Amino acid sequence: MTALPPLPQTSAEQRALLLQLLAERAYRHGQFTLASGRTSTHYVNCKPVSLSGLGLALLSAQMLELVEPEATAVAGLTLGADPLVSGVAQAAALAGRQLDALIVRKEAKGHGTGAWLEGPLPTAGSVITVLEDVVTTGGSSLKAVHQLREAGYAVNRVVTIVDRQEGGQEAMTAAGLELRSLFLLEEVAAAHQAAR
Repeated sequence: MTALPPLPQTSAEQRALLLQLLAERAYRHGQFTLASGRTSTHYVNCKPVSLSGLGLALLSAQMLELVEPEATAVAGLTLGADPLVSGVAQAAALAGRQLDALIVRKEAKGHGTGAWLEGPLPTAGSVITVLEDVVTTGGSSLKAVHQLREAGYAVNRVVTIVDRQEGGQEAMTAAGLELRSLFLLEEVAAAHQAAR
């Protein structure tokens, strides 16, 4: 059994280690077709980081810092946001803050209640922060926001691990949302290049 070193204590040290993990495990350079259908020389898949114990601990602490103070829950579109909402809710609990996690389905449940949302539902009008792993055009985040707003919740902010800087910021602004990102694509790409 390999023991992990203790987590860095300061937010700046945690952020530096997280950037290193993203550069090593999440970023690739080459020719790729993205989910949006666009082609790119940059590919970012955060799941090797968000589904690792160390990566999720670092992500959860860093993302929690960007969640609105008045938020009662964090939510995101399955699958990329599943570990993020769970990790951030747990990090909040360990910090003594009440914050629940919601998962937004890509389509309504085909049986039972036909629900779009899974998790402990807050009261109508509650503020919910949406979490995302990677924002390109913003489509996945906006789908989650739409379902949450349809359910009667106030959604004002999206927090993402990486902003690919390909129109997501503009799409969020147009939808009346604030986009906060831990890293820009250029930061992750530069860290990957520096580590080679």
